Amino acid sequence: MHSPFIVDINEQNFREILERSAQTPILIHFWANAYPESTEILPALRQLAKQYQGAFTLALLDCQAQGPIAAQFGVQVLPTIALFINGQAVDGLGGAQSIEAIQAMLDKHLPSAEELALQQAIEQMQNGLYPQALNTLRALPVELQQRGDVKLAMADCLLEANQAEAAEQLLSSIPLEYQDNYFKGLQAKLELQKQAANSPEIQRLELDYQNDPTNHTLACELAVQYQHVGREEEALEILWHLLKTNLNLGDGEVKKTFMDILSALGQGNAIASRYRRQLYSILY
Repeated sequence: MHSPFIVDINEQNFREILERSAQTPILIHFWANAYPESTEILPALRQLAKQYQGAFTLALLDCQAQGPIAAQFGVQVLPTIALFINGQAVDGLGGAQSIEAIQAMLDKHLPSAEELALQQAIEQMQNGLYPQALNTLRALPVELQQRGDVKLAMADCLLEANQAEAAEQLLSSIPLEYQDNYFKGLQAKLELQKQAANSPEIQRLELDYQNDPTNHTLACELAVQYQHVGREEEALEILWHLLKTNLNLGDGEVKKTFMDILSALGQGNAIASRYRRQLYSILY
């Protein structure tokens, strides 16, 4: 099966492949059918390239079929492995090698799986995929999540999800060396969200609801406004206070609003899980 991470070098593409090493490291494997030890490792090398998911490109050079190209590299022994970055050979191995030795050489020059995941999260954010980016960041090892730049990225995602309180907790723990313009921009965004979370419209609805706490229509309106500004827990608590005594209040309007907020929070949200359990406790 064709893989985007594996390419055969020929006269037409070898210069372009070397130029491509400015963006992605290129691992060239020099082989020939006359040297069985150079062909035996090919399946393992292909598997390694797929395993690294684009962290490097595996370029295969058949030295018998492409003799003039092989001569330009001055290869003395087969098999030979050479790693190219920015058009230059930065490391290599001559003679038969285990796949573990090749992987150890690669790991000296390539970013770790965790760093690749962090880069993926940044790209997701750049493409506006903040929920996916937040999931990627939360899957990183705990020690990596403590880094200032990772905390900033997580806070950014949380602010995009209107989770101001969680974002504020992260921003309050950012080390001084990471308190740059990005940090200041997130702080400004947080302040705007906090102001919006207590808008005149919300204050009016809160006052009306305090004066008429059994009015389910007011409760739903206030809950929806709370949800819009990231105050989901308060929204659910208002609705739950009414639902626990009458599940069909307002011809099911209260329950529908409650379930809509739970759905928006998603399956993995701790607040949503708590209120789902409370709902199930009276349903069953």
